[in-house]
Amino acid sequence: MSRTSASAEHTESPGPPGGSPDGGERRSTDIALSHGLKQRHLSMIALGGVIGAGLFVGSGAGIAAAGPSIVVAYAVSGLLVMLVMRMLGELSAANPASGSFSVHAERAIGPWAGFTSGWAFWFLLCVAVGLEGIGAAKIMTSWLPGTPEWAWVALFMVVFCATNLAAVKNFGEFEFWFAALKVGAIVLFLVIGGLAIVGALPDTDAPGTSNLFGDGGFMPHGVDGLIVGLLASVFAYGGLETVSIAAAESEHPVQGVAKAVRTAMWRIAVFYIGSMAVIVTLVPWDDPDVVTKGPYVATLDHLGIPGADQIMNVVVLIALLSAMNANIYGASRMACSLVARGQGPAVIGRTFGQVPRIAVVVSSVFGFGCVLLSYWRPDDVFMWLLKMIGAIILVVWIFIAVSQLVLRRRTERETPERLVVRMWAYPYLTWLALAAMATVFVLMAREPETRTQLYYTGGLVAALAAVGYARQRLASTERKVRAND
Repeated sequence: MSRTSASAEHTESPGPPGGSPDGGERRSTDIALSHGLKQRHLSMIALGGVIGAGLFVGSGAGIAAAGPSIVVAYAVSGLLVMLVMRMLGELSAANPASGSFSVHAERAIGPWAGFTSGWAFWFLLCVAVGLEGIGAAKIMTSWLPGTPEWAWVALFMVVFCATNLAAVKNFGEFEFWFAALKVGAIVLFLVIGGLAIVGALPDTDAPGTSNLFGDGGFMPHGVDGLIVGLLASVFAYGGLETVSIAAAESEHPVQGVAKAVRTAMWRIAVFYIGSMAVIVTLVPWDDPDVVTKGPYVATLDHLGIPGADQIMNVVVLIALLSAMNANIYGASRMACSLVARGQGPAVIGRTFGQVPRIAVVVSSVFGFGCVLLSYWRPDDVFMWLLKMIGAIILVVWIFIAVSQLVLRRRTERETPERLVVRMWAYPYLTWLALAAMATVFVLMAREPETRTQLYYTGGLVAALAAVGYARQRLASTERKVRAND
């Protein structure tokens, strides 16, 4: 891999904090991109980034395992996510960068950490793009039987690749409306569910607490069931990192990320925890439809809402397409940032009209390649890919927490005016978050299904760390040789 910058505009590297002392118009420190995103884009990206198909469909498995205690599982994991988001908000407001946590890890820990976290996240996003495309294609083929899934995936890939090849404001507009529709759907669900719970919905009776404490109790499968639900809920929150990547391309990076972080956290908690509370209050946790149809469809069916399955299919399709769009964007910006810091092939980092178009195409092609593998090698290669991405988001969160611990002290000492967003109760809550992440790893190791994901992810991260460290040592040796010449 080339150690040179991708272009003349990529000459800055993540060094000590500097820039505008007023904290107002500091720009990305790792790559020169446009600033076409508005505050409304950032706010919706922050909200919509974690409202994916995993919430609408995948949460059913968590409910089946944990029963009504899934509310506790989402509350605990939601608290962890809030802490991570606050830490990332502090880092991103102090040093807006399109490479987000990868840049922060490089500044705090070393180039190997930036390399490892950045490329691991890029890999995660690209595989996720393929998975989301497959999910969206399945919905389309259910509406239009006989049409090939791969053709729908290819169409979606072309559309969002084209969207991201154009100005960043196009990505922002797509995400704004996608997120608005997802948020609107959840708000409407919460309103309908709330009316049903109090008995104010026509032709329904208030369920009381019968579904919460009957039929096995609040924790029907005990602590083991709660643990399975907790693991499912932790990974359902993935996606919050996109807002810190996008902030570097906003009109006012510092104020934008600060406001997005502050307003999004409590709303996300309401959407996730509130949704789970409504579902388990209205529907028996062991209703098979919760898993087969999804918890939201099962709840709407239970309330007699006509066409509930097709309504939720539309919402899930929107969630999947939104995630595809956001992940192609995030992958391309992360790849371009890594290259700008000498951490990848120089050609990927070339920009055209302040858009990293080659990185967009490479990320899209890699994602479509994962889709083809799901047809060609579904039982080995594709399954390896799925297992490798299983715990990457936790690894990223650990890099965020460690970076925040290191850079907070440095920033307070050198440029305290940059701390527009501050982590609560520093450093105690940061250490608590790290302990919680370590606990999640231990819990994953206990469960057979998640243990293999932990091993595969560990192997991928270890390989990237080894390559990153070797590159760092080589670069250090080269600098010493040049200094002695």
